[in-house]
Amino acid sequence: MQIETLLYIIIAGVAALLLALFQYLYKSKKSKLHLILTFLRFITIFAVLLLLINPKFEKVTFYNEKPNLVVAIDNSESIKQLDQVDNANLLLNTLKNNAELNQRFSLEYYTFGNSIKTIDSLDYNESQTNLSSVFTNLAQIYKNTTSPTILITDGNQTYGRDYEFVSNNYKQPIYSIILGDTITYSDIKIQQLNVNKYAYLKNKFPVEIITVYNGNTTVNSQLTITLGNTAVFQQNLNFSKTQNSQTINVTLPANRVGVNTYVASITPIDNEKNIVNNTKPFAVEIINQKTNVAIISDMSHPDIGTLKKAIESNEQRSVSIVSPNEYLNTQDDFQMVILYQPNNTFKAVFEALDTNRSNRFVITGAQTQWSFLNEIQNNYTQEITSQLEDLEASKNDNYATFIVDNLDFDGFPPLQSEFGSITFNTPAESLLYKRINSNIIDEPLMATLEYSNRREAVLFGEGIWRWRAQSYLDTKSFEQFDNFIGKLVQYLSSNRKRQRLNLNYESFYNGNGNIKISAQFFNKNYVFDAKADLTITLKDTNLDTTSTIPFVLKQNNYQVDLSNFLAGDYDFTVTVNNGEVSQTGHLKILDYNVEQQFLNANVTKLQQVATNSAGASFFIGKSNALISDLLNDSRFAITQKSSKKSVPLIDFKFLLALIALSLAIEWFLRKYNGLI
Repeated sequence: MQIETLLYIIIAGVAALLLALFQYLYKSKKSKLHLILTFLRFITIFAVLLLLINPKFEKVTFYNEKPNLVVAIDNSESIKQLDQVDNANLLLNTLKNNAELNQRFSLEYYTFGNSIKTIDSLDYNESQTNLSSVFTNLAQIYKNTTSPTILITDGNQTYGRDYEFVSNNYKQPIYSIILGDTITYSDIKIQQLNVNKYAYLKNKFPVEIITVYNGNTTVNSQLTITLGNTAVFQQNLNFSKTQNSQTINVTLPANRVGVNTYVASITPIDNEKNIVNNTKPFAVEIINQKTNVAIISDMSHPDIGTLKKAIESNEQRSVSIVSPNEYLNTQDDFQMVILYQPNNTFKAVFEALDTNRSNRFVITGAQTQWSFLNEIQNNYTQEITSQLEDLEASKNDNYATFIVDNLDFDGFPPLQSEFGSITFNTPAESLLYKRINSNIIDEPLMATLEYSNRREAVLFGEGIWRWRAQSYLDTKSFEQFDNFIGKLVQYLSSNRKRQRLNLNYESFYNGNGNIKISAQFFNKNYVFDAKADLTITLKDTNLDTTSTIPFVLKQNNYQVDLSNFLAGDYDFTVTVNNGEVSQTGHLKILDYNVEQQFLNANVTKLQQVATNSAGASFFIGKSNALISDLLNDSRFAITQKSSKKSVPLIDFKFLLALIALSLAIEWFLRKYNGLI
């Protein structure tokens, strides 16, 4: 308590005493009753003054804190494949019902497959396993706590970062419970198949197949690739204990436009236990056109290489980096051009584009010659200040020209551009707004224009290479950023009339993947409609069955999840508001289940993860040893902690009761003795 507060309390006590003495003893007969009444009045006044001063007291409470015991159990189909469902359920029930564990720890239960979530029910039907997400998410939840983690799994991962390395950043001891055994069965399988999604008509496309053999004897097999009922490739394979893998590279002809589904298979060896992993389907979409993009520049800049990589991530597109003069000599070879920081050497290029009524993507920056650009075109004008500024991006959620993925533009580094306002002389739609110091400015950082049956996009800033790098840091993949650039190129490569309903989907999906279709719907003014009713009707062309599913609104687009659909060919129709607008399409779901490819638990990796984290590994039959280790480990002792907080006097309810009591007694005594 501060000295100033203590001084106020003393003054309050003296004042309360003087007031009480003045009321009952000053010029009054001194009697025992008056002394009692004086005391009661002193108590009342002093308590009221204390409430007005409201001093604060430190309150210390002690409590016991139990460490967390995190239990994460694999809910993927591979647990069924290895016949470990009963063992997993038995261990989970043992942990839940063990009284000593529950007294010592606060148990938290999670399941994982495609993602990690709190336990609800176990059906072991997850189509993929992402073990890295377990450690990434739990590291955030149990940061700065004592939380040993029991990992119940077979250790087989189908996608995501390698969990052995991700677990190195997880600061809790890991106790791996291995579902499976170490028995090695003779097996031959297709370990990996690499192929591009797209190929071009009358060309050849490469296929790489990695085959692996587990066994001690010499065996012979045959690799066959079929298209429908026709074998398009065959090769004999020989394996032994020392020569236990082969990589086969083959090129196949692209003779038929559309999605072509192939099956690569290896002939099973004698007494092979698992033949599911002998077959792997794949699909290639054969297209008969290719978009050639020219990046025109007379300077070197990281942005140019970034754009080339992003555009060419789609095999349907190729990029050439040319100077203005080189473009003029080969302009007929390109369907779209990107003008990077134009200056007066671009004059003939602009004239050629205007003559041919060609679409374009203009990127400006620190070295753009704005006096030339303002003069050569009249769609927009930049105020010339010869000063630079850094501009951050903010996405326009009402952008209606094409679907923009949920990129975190607000988290991207700033671009550098000319300082000054921009004036548009042609109607434009802002895709990104400028943002300076968290303040959004009503000026476009990136915009698209449509005029005279032509399309144009403008980005007012250089440094887009930082955006691609930041996108990778955020998502561990370039895919989202590359898709954004790809959609922009697709928009500029075509002059088709804008549609109110835009769909985003793949021609084919692997059966074990996330199958999602997204859509955007715009009203007649091309403003995104967040209240529309979208449904998709799918018809299985093989079984002749039909299903209708509604879309769900998520941020600025609608989505539908088809992950539970069986493999097959599907014709679909997306309908808006009971037929106001509709669009049809076709997709193929490939029959492939990666979770059925495993024969054994990944014992070595699970043991290594446990060792690296100062934990331990146990086979499923050793659950008693696990419980004993946890209970006897001094690192996980219950700790006593204290909590100190400042409590104001007004929170003490007994003081109010004391005031009421003293007033009541005083009134009663005065009433009884005829003083009222």
